[in-house]
Amino acid sequence: MKHSDYFIQGILKSDEKIVSEIYEHYFPKVLAFVYQNQGHREDAEDIFQKVLLQISVRIKHRELTFLTSTFEAYLFTACKNLWRRELNKRKKRVTNSSPVELVSEEVDMARALLEQERFDFFKEKLSELSGNCKIILDLFLKKVSYEEMVRILSYTSETVVRQRVFKCKAKLIRLIKEDKRYRSLK
Repeated sequence: MKHSDYFIQGILKSDEKIVSEIYEHYFPKVLAFVYQNQGHREDAEDIFQKVLLQISVRIKHRELTFLTSTFEAYLFTACKNLWRRELNKRKKRVTNSSPVELVSEEVDMARALLEQERFDFFKEKLSELSGNCKIILDLFLKKVSYEEMVRILSYTSETVVRQRVFKCKAKLIRLIKEDKRYRSLK
């Protein structure tokens, strides 16, 4: 697959050929994910288009340094996050006879962009932890039981695992709060 810079430059220049390649290579995976999660082709197309627009805005306003993973990984993660937000909004809809103010597309896009920036920031800080802390927090975030973590990590007891989880979480929080970007993303 071509390098991320190729796709970024294509989006930046609005190059139809490159944007078509992005659709050809990456849309089927997004479409499959949306289908698996109660969606339709139109939903996947909307999500994909919104994410490409988000990427374009980020490229133009934040330089090209936002991409810490592969283009494909970033694009797919952003699509998954946006689709999950859409599903959550659908769950919260209630039939009501009184008028409800709709959130504008721009506000919704800004929220999605901020959410993605926060996720990227969290991943970046997580990557700064020691290998052991990364493994422990990965298991913790996947809701692996302490008992199972004792077995996987060969610790002596659940108490030791709890202490390690606590210390690793504290270290991650410290890294996040010490970064100057924390306040703007809070």
